[in-house]
Amino acid sequence: MRLPNKVTSYSESVLSKLPIVLDRLADGDVSPYVLYQDVADKFAGVSEYIDALDCLFALKKIEFSVTEGMLHYVA
Repeated sequence: MRLPNKVTSYSESVLSKLPIVLDRLADGDVSPYVLYQDVADKFAGVSEYIDALDCLFALKKIEFSVTEGMLHYVA
């Protein structure tokens, strides 16, 4: 996970990617695969996307419904 520091700028860090995911989830619940398809052009790869999801889960900004298989934005 790339966090901003002396070497890594904010725009290169995973923190700059969090609003991209949240903006998409604000439109409605979506599966992780469909979400990645929608935002893939903004991420360097799947690992960066997973890092963003990890951060959002840790911050309790998103939830995953196991029964539905959907990500949900927590306001």
